[in-house]
Amino acid sequence: MLRHKYIRETYVVDQVQSVVIGAGVVGLAVGRALAQSGREVIVLEGADAIGTGTSSRNSEVIHAGIYYPTGSLKARLCVKGKEQLYAFCAEKGVDVRRCGKLIVATSAEQVAQLEHIQKRPLPMVCMTCSYSAASRPGRLNPSWNAMQPFSPSTGIVDSHGLMLALQGDMENAGGALALLSPVASAQVQSDGILIRTADGTELLAQEVVNAAGLFAPSVASKIQGLDACHVPQAFYAKGNYFTLSGRAPFSHLIYPVPEAAGLGVHLTLDLGDRPNLAPTCSG
Repeated sequence: MLRHKYIRETYVVDQVQSVVIGAGVVGLAVGRALAQSGREVIVLEGADAIGTGTSSRNSEVIHAGIYYPTGSLKARLCVKGKEQLYAFCAEKGVDVRRCGKLIVATSAEQVAQLEHIQKRPLPMVCMTCSYSAASRPGRLNPSWNAMQPFSPSTGIVDSHGLMLALQGDMENAGGALALLSPVASAQVQSDGILIRTADGTELLAQEVVNAAGLFAPSVASKIQGLDACHVPQAFYAKGNYFTLSGRAPFSHLIYPVPEAAGLGVHLTLDLGDRPNLAPTCSG
């Protein structure tokens, strides 16, 4: 093991190669990758459980990359990551479903945007999207009768099951998870980054990954010696999720044409076939 203790003034400091701050989907995935690469890693989480922030407050949708600019890094990574995620879930027994997604225009102004999406060269963006006759919404859902883009590889996933699988892989590779360990302060030093948690624990890490999600700006601001250009600015928005009573009239996700600030209010399904309308957002 790389970790050892040394005396710093009157304190005992643990040395560790890698520290990840935040035990959501991203933090656990990073911790897993670091542990499987042979690094000694500790994931610090301020809450009493994994994934209590953004990772448990989302639509649990696996996107296909259809919205992103053709050939862009985001488009390529979305397509590649989607297939890797489906494969990971199949290997680990995580509940997942390729239910597909319809994109619809909700106003006359959005028709031109929808046509732009339809004309995009899809092989560069999403290898499994199509606008063929087979994707006609009237065939998929009888209440629709207009041609709309259909993305068959869009899906939904059990986010908590996914996080448990990531945590299990990380711990099996020697990584550790420390709950109730919020970062109180940190300092860049010549020999690493010294992290202090709220209970007084000190860790000297050679590399630190800030995966604190909504709290990432706050965490970054606590690191003394970190250049201000690396402290992200927070932009807050509130989104509410509404669950509809009864069974959904659709078997696929229904999305509007993307808005300037997001994907708009859309209808999603969970793995229990409950329909949700979300998210409403206000700055």
